[in-house]
Amino acid sequence: MRSLLADETMAYMPDVRRCAGSRALLLSAASDDKPPNPPYLGQWVTLRLAEGRFRGDVCASADEPLPFMGESFDLILLRHALELSPLSLDEVVRVLAPGGMLVLTGISPLSGWTPWWLWRTRGSTTQARSPFQLAARLRRAEVQVERVQRVGQALPLSSAASGRVPGWLGGGYVLVARKRGPASAPTRLRPKPVTAPVRAGLAPGARRSSVS
Repeated sequence: MRSLLADETMAYMPDVRRCAGSRALLLSAASDDKPPNPPYLGQWVTLRLAEGRFRGDVCASADEPLPFMGESFDLILLRHALELSPLSLDEVVRVLAPGGMLVLTGISPLSGWTPWWLWRTRGSTTQARSPFQLAARLRRAEVQVERVQRVGQALPLSSAASGRVPGWLGGGYVLVARKRGPASAPTRLRPKPVTAPVRAGLAPGARRSSVS
């Protein structure tokens, strides 16, 4: 699993490095996950999922609305948080600022990781989310999906046993999306009549002609 998390980080870091803003949010199911340190982002808020609750900088129940005001974050990084919690994707979009970036990682439900994932998380509420279904929901919420990429090894085995495989066969995925900004209607300027004095004098050097 650590290898898969590392492959995910390598896949989305180029996108995160070009993201700028004052606040970012990390929601992770990994207990030791730490936020990245891109050069153009300010404060990070870190929440880790454990037993149906988010802990970290803020403590909250995962089945309740996120305890943040709308459009609070310029970047939201979800690391397997949708698979182990009833967190609503609509809540994630709500706290994402217009123009902000959403990076989402998960286990591909059609990969060899799914049986292992279900066994490891038995007894908890687990649901493997298809990245294509998530992409369709995001598009309906006015979020533009930039790319979906398969990452990691095809099977949850050690690198020595399975070897490295192409990303399109990977067991995990990275989804990168951006929230559209509010549409601004063009402003039509109406001409305003301006009263100005009319200067009826002649231009310098001009002479009046008299007609007899």
